[in-house]
Amino acid sequence: MVSPCIESIEAILVDLPTIRAHQLAMTVMNVQTLVIVRLRCSDGMEGLGEATTIGGLSYGEESPEGIKLAIDTYLAPALLGLDASNVLAAAQRMNRVARGNTFAKSALETALLDAQGKRLGVPVSTLLGGAVRDAVPVLWTLASGDTRRDIEEAESLLAARRHDTFKLKIGRRSVAEDVAHVCAIKEALGARARVTVDVNQAWSESQAATGIARLEAAGVDLIEQPLPRAHRAGMARLAARFVVPIMADEAVHSPEDAMDLARQGAADVLALKISKSGGLYEVLRTAAVGDAAGMALYGGTMLEGSIGTVAAAHAFATLPRLEWGTELFGPLLLVDDVVRQRPAYQEFSMALPTGPGLGLALDEEKLRRYRRDR
Repeated sequence: MVSPCIESIEAILVDLPTIRAHQLAMTVMNVQTLVIVRLRCSDGMEGLGEATTIGGLSYGEESPEGIKLAIDTYLAPALLGLDASNVLAAAQRMNRVARGNTFAKSALETALLDAQGKRLGVPVSTLLGGAVRDAVPVLWTLASGDTRRDIEEAESLLAARRHDTFKLKIGRRSVAEDVAHVCAIKEALGARARVTVDVNQAWSESQAATGIARLEAAGVDLIEQPLPRAHRAGMARLAARFVVPIMADEAVHSPEDAMDLARQGAADVLALKISKSGGLYEVLRTAAVGDAAGMALYGGTMLEGSIGTVAAAHAFATLPRLEWGTELFGPLLLVDDVVRQRPAYQEFSMALPTGPGLGLALDEEKLRRYRRDR
């Protein structure tokens, strides 16, 4: 039997408006830019992938424009003609051609897995070993910055049984202002919901010590990346000092990062993201290290649209333990998307699509409407 080969790869920039301003420590988002990958094979199969960053270059080293350039100039030419069914061999080729560029590699690996799942008639999660859950818990980020508005939003989502865990993005204001904002929301929600905070590396160690003490006393459930990612010794001191779990996000990209964080005791929880890891296989390797070291796991997001969100869900659905659930709410933050049917959210979770591959199909009209080069 002749193996199918990769015939063409297209990377498309798509600009989608958000339902509201989304405030983070490093930026405020009103539009999210996705890089949509369409990978076509000689047997007629097409695979979809997505790479998305937060606020262009404000979050990390890759931007949507840079991701498209890396794919068009380096990665796509290296993959053309390769066996489309051998995903790991394609990943090795990409690693030989380009250092880093994990977002671009993740999108291409996702597209290969989507095509292979369609080819075999099985979901991507089956290619990864099999799902142990048919839905993943999903939190919601309260990021308006307005305390009253955030409480009202949380109450409505609790009543609709869409989310019962809420993350607050802090770090743009003073520690005192941020802590007062969070504590008021936690007091209003009480035991009905878990409340976590994401500092996005904005605090110094002394600020973190003050802020976390007050947040812990108020009953906040989790503190995400309070210090810059390189300050692992400081993270270790905070993790040893407080009972409330400390989660590493920007500090973990690879299995080696997970191992070093475990050695230093610098995190109680690991945030996993397929784009930071360079794909679904690598994020599962990182998860295995963290799990073996006794760290709890959390399925993170880069606020992807439906394609990237569902890809991550297929990976997270295979994890035996996912103590802190996920934050795969990216599609809910967008006014529209480029797929025919967006993921379903209910009972505090997102259902895993059951079709072959990712279980998604492009909406060609919407893709034409939102693509930047239209």
